[in-house]
Amino acid sequence: MSSGAMIWLEAAFLGLVQGLTEFLPVSSSAHLRIIGPLLPSGGDPGAAFTAITQIGTELAVLIYFRREIGRMTRAWFASVAGRGQRGDPDARMAWLVIIGTVPIAVLGLLFKDAIEGSLRNLYITATVLILFALVLAAADRLGRKQHDLGRLTWVHGVMFGLAQATALIPGVSRSGGTITAGLIMGYTREAAARYSFLLAVPAVLAAGFYQLFKTWGEPGPIGAGPTALATLVAFAVGYWVIVVFLKLVSTRSYLPFVYYRIVLGVVVLGLLQIGVLSPH
Repeated sequence: MSSGAMIWLEAAFLGLVQGLTEFLPVSSSAHLRIIGPLLPSGGDPGAAFTAITQIGTELAVLIYFRREIGRMTRAWFASVAGRGQRGDPDARMAWLVIIGTVPIAVLGLLFKDAIEGSLRNLYITATVLILFALVLAAADRLGRKQHDLGRLTWVHGVMFGLAQATALIPGVSRSGGTITAGLIMGYTREAAARYSFLLAVPAVLAAGFYQLFKTWGEPGPIGAGPTALATLVAFAVGYWVIVVFLKLVSTRSYLPFVYYRIVLGVVVLGLLQIGVLSPH
């Protein structure tokens, strides 16, 4: 197989990984960071590739939640124009998503260089995978799981947002961070997961399009064509994962993901020690 064909095949595989892991509490950015160097081309696909392929998974969110997002958008514009009903739950949810997006936007800009550089160290990624697995396990076991999203408060919206911002570190997981925060605050697994998906839309799309325009025309580890293919694959797989995951979390615990994170973290630490993986 030619090197050109191999790059396209690797990009499609990375898109598959992105789609499978974006909405699960296992960290898609960690998986891309770990798997990239193990592929024949042997390199970190980079923060830009990760952010751009996430556009595909967020398009899956937009389509799956299109009615809910449509209602929220219309209600928000009506509230801004002073034409909405006082206390409209859709407008309130839209405002909560906006407020919850502020922490990751601010911290993402402040620590941009570290996010694209030093925080991609695989020792950090592996350690975070393990430590955050323990936090998720505790939250899933001890959380009261009583509240639906109708009980979401402004303070909780900010707390969800701060939890989402921890995903700037590969290994935490965007969905894992927000879901864990939701469980700690007493929300049901399904409510925490649904809000996690909605909260991610503006942040992920903004980061993805920022990286797309920033790197447009510049050479990178993976070219524009293969990156577009990976984004398309991530969209298709991500939509399927949303459907399955929301059904799963309503009846099952997060323990399988906890065990998976711990095993993955230990394996990565082992591969680093024997030299199969490089930390940078």
